Parts: sequence; C-alpha cells; structure tokens
Amino acid sequence: MGADTDVGSGSTRTGEFREEVSRPEGDRDLPLSERITRNPGPAATWAAVVAVLIAVEFGAIVSGLLSVPPWGWVGGLVPGVVEPVAALLATVAERGAELPTITSRSVIDNTGYQTPSGWEGTTLGLSPAVAWALRVAVIYTYSFTWLLVGWWGYTLYRRHYRIPDWTPRDDVVNRFRRHSWGLFGLTIVFAFVVMALFAPVLGPTTVDQNIENPYENRIDYYNDETGQVESIFVGEANGDTQSRGQGDNNVGPLEYDQYDRFHPFGTLPDGKDLFTFMASGARVSLLVGLTSLGIAGGFAMVFAMLTAYYKGLVDLGVVIAGDSIQAMPQLLFIILASFVLSDTWIAEVYNGGLVLAILFGITGWPALWRAVRGPALQVSEREWIDAAKSYGQRPRVTMQKHMLPYVVGYFLIYASLSLGGVIIGIAGLSFLGLGIEAPVPEWGRAVSAGQPYVATQSWHISLIPGILVVIIVTGFNALGDGVRDAIDPESDIGDGGNENVAAGGGA
Repeated sequence: MGADTDVGSGSTRTGEFREEVSRPEGDRDLPLSERITRNPGPAATWAAVVAVLIAVEFGAIVSGLLSVPPWGWVGGLVPGVVEPVAALLATVAERGAELPTITSRSVIDNTGYQTPSGWEGTTLGLSPAVAWALRVAVIYTYSFTWLLVGWWGYTLYRRHYRIPDWTPRDDVVNRFRRHSWGLFGLTIVFAFVVMALFAPVLGPTTVDQNIENPYENRIDYYNDETGQVESIFVGEANGDTQSRGQGDNNVGPLEYDQYDRFHPFGTLPDGKDLFTFMASGARVSLLVGLTSLGIAGGFAMVFAMLTAYYKGLVDLGVVIAGDSIQAMPQLLFIILASFVLSDTWIAEVYNGGLVLAILFGITGWPALWRAVRGPALQVSEREWIDAAKSYGQRPRVTMQKHMLPYVVGYFLIYASLSLGGVIIGIAGLSFLGLGIEAPVPEWGRAVSAGQPYVATQSWHISLIPGILVVIIVTGFNALGDGVRDAIDPESDIGDGGNENVAAGGGA
C-alpha cells in the first residue's frame, strides 16, 4: 500500500521507518518554491554541495553538454543564423575541455616514457598503469559522490519539503533498496553510464590521438639503443603494436608496448588501444540507445494515453499500425532502410548512428506501447477518471495528471529492457559491417575485428567486448526486474514478456 502519513503530527511513516519532518501545517498548500523559502537551510546546504561538485568539473560539464550535438554538421545543414551559433557553441565546448578539472588528463597524466632513472612525463613520476588507475578511481569516486548527493537531496526533500500524501513512492524506494538483483543491475548500468559520460578522459589515450587522427599526433619515447628521447607519430607506433595473434605481434590486457604505452585491454589488430575504443563506443551506444528509446517511448506513451482514454476506433487504428510494424522482420527492415538512406545527409550524422536510432525507434514503439497499454487501460477505468470527465476536465489534462503518473513506472521497466536490446542490436549490426561506420568506435566492430584471432594469443580483441556487451544487457534487464518488483511486488510478467520487449528493442 502507499505511505502512511500522519498529517496532524507532521510526521511520515514509510515501510520500516518513521521520520520526523519539519514542515509547518500550513505549508501543505504552498508551492515548492514557497516551502523552500520558508525553510531554506536544508536546500541551501544541498545546493552548496552541488555547486562544489559542479565547480571542480565545470570545464568538463560545459564541454560535455555542448559537444553532444555535431555542431559542424548542424551549422552546415542550416546556414545563416544557425551556423554562427553552432560554431560558437562548438568553440565554447572546446574551450571548456581545456579547463583543468580533477579528472582531466593534465591533472593526472598517464602518458610518459621510462628512462634508466625512472618514469618521465607522468604525474608524480608514477607508472602509466598506476596513473591511469588513479584517474579512473577519481572519476568513479566523483560519479558515486553525485549518486550519494542525489540520494541525500531526496531524503531532504522527503523530510522538509514534500507535501504529505498517500502515494507509495517511499515503499517503492524501500523495496528496491532490498532488491539485490535490481541493485546489481543499477551498479552495472551506473558503471556503463559513467564510462560513456567520461569517455574522453577515462581511456589511457584519446580518440583523436589514437583512433581518428593517429598521423597528426606524436608521442615521445625513450630509445634504448640510442639512449635518447625520440618522437614518433602515433600511427607509426600503432603499426608496431598490432595484435594479430602471431609471434611477438600482440599486446594483451594490462601490458605495455615498446613505446611504454599502457593498454588495460590490450590493442586492436591495427594497434589502436582497445580500452579507449570501448570507452568511446560506450558513449556512442548509450547516445544512440537513448535517442531510439526517446523516439519509441514518445510514440508509445502518447498512443497508450490516447487508446486508453478514447478506446474504440482510436485503439483499433493503433493496434493495426503496431501489428503491421511488428509483422516485419525488424533487423531486416533496419538493414534495408539503412542501405536506402546511406547516401543521404542523415547518414552522415555519427556515421550512421542517427539513422539507426531513428529506425530502432520507429520499429520499437509497438512493443513498448503494448507493454504500457494494459496499465493505461486499467487506470482509465478508475473512478477518478470518470469524475474528471464528469467535471468537464480537458482530456489532455486528465491523461497528463491522472493517468500518466501511474503508467510511467511500467514504462521505466520495459524501457530498461528495451535499451539493452537496442545496444545488443547495434552491436550485432556493426559486427556484420552494417551498423555504425568507422572511424566512430562501436563495440560490435571490435568483436568483428577480433574474430579471426579468437583461438590465438590475441583472444582479448573479441572476448572482452563480447563479455562487456553481455554484462551491460544483463545489467539493464536486472535493473528492469528490480524496478518492476519494487513498483508491484505481486507482478508476474514472465519470461515471455521480457523476451518480447528485448526483441522489440533490437535483440
């Protein structure tokens, strides 16, 4: 049932605990801003901590927020007023990336070379492996701090500012906190999202230096034969560090190459760093997956509200449209559509990433719609919906205020399952050479590149990306299971429902 609330005493009892709150009785009818104005202390303390977290990573945050859209492509597509604005935003993103932060390479530098007297060029003279591990630890510690601060903010809101009500949100949170399988999924998804967000600084090298423009960047190394520090193009160095499963041509996981570069996951057949490739590929997979989920979820939620509210011909029309889309082999349709759109301007965005996002979105919404249609129909039969109609409330307000909140939880369950399906679908297409094209990193292409070397000492090229794909998809499925059981502990969706949603996402 919902949270038990004692309005008269100003305290809230939820699940296993009873929490004293500091809300005056008259605050129940005030908007949130007014409640914060009357009791600013907790909110001000929380905001100060958030400001500190933003300040220490201000440059990276600005760069990350402004560098996601391909501004060069946007400016070229829409000239005139948009072009200078796009150029300005791209410049601001570049300048933001240059600002030092606690996670930047300039603060914890792992690039260097070993001389007879020790390591040179790295932070504090640490070995590249230790320096890289230290930067990774700082990145994940910083990200976990954000998670803790978010939870702290929720508890402050619950204790000081939330209006007492009978909604079951606290019970949902408590059940999820005790759901070990769901927490496992949350941990995996959290690690994956952090890898995607901090991809530019998480790898031992950069995408520009090691993958996109290796012959425009140089590195220094110590030549044992001459006893001097020399310089070489990254592309030339990569040619000497290829992992092809024969003789000495292999740089495996946690190994250094002959130029003193540390490779946590080893190198690819072309000598490029696999971890850098995987970190950047995580960002691409997450961005394409979220874009496709936004498209599919938007259609699914709108159609669920409309069909549940109006029923009749509206429901029949959406059923026919959804069944028609699901009747087509999804991957085959995506392959054919990608080929048709390959010569258009839209195929140039992220080397086909936007095309895949749109195609997965427009072919995946029927599965999501069917998943939330049932709960939406149940809510539409409630007494308060009939009361809202009898009082003449507009349909849009009724759907948004009285129906949508009760369907969102079920949408989150299936969205998590669908996102894992999209990720594995993109990886599968890239493995076949039909997905995101080079040089944009993508996990499936790494698996494909290492396929000839599975039984050799270069086994890591295919095995590591393959294992990560399985772990990430399992994590999203576990998170969806945890959210489902937290929202409705008596639910029994069954394996068939999970498989259908995953397949709808592209599995």
